[in-house]
Amino acid sequence: MSHPAGDVFLADCPARLAIEIIADKWAVVVVFALSRRPCRHGELVGLIGGISRKVLTQTLRKLQGYGLVERHVHTDARVEYSLTELGRTLVVPIEALTEWADRHGEAVVDFQESQRDGSDGR
Repeated sequence: MSHPAGDVFLADCPARLAIEIIADKWAVVVVFALSRRPCRHGELVGLIGGISRKVLTQTLRKLQGYGLVERHVHTDARVEYSLTELGRTLVVPIEALTEWADRHGEAVVDFQESQRDGSDGR
């Protein structure tokens, strides 16, 4: 059976790249954090709860490698990160996933709890 969006399991399918990017929870959170304004490394650490400086650095480098984030060194040696035009195109899909989580996250948690309790949720 043919899928209208293409076969996401094929090695050369662009959907695999998108899935690879959004499957990294820190990448999604960093893109969303930068969607509001450019930020310095320390600001991002404070804004994003639970991320270490090392993981943030790795994530920023990965996002730069995808062309989604730019690193700006100012004349006063201050470094800021911002989304590129391409990076900004990810904000709407991330917002859609956030809305889905707001609407359905509790149902997922309820189901998981029912499975731990030994019932099948019916």
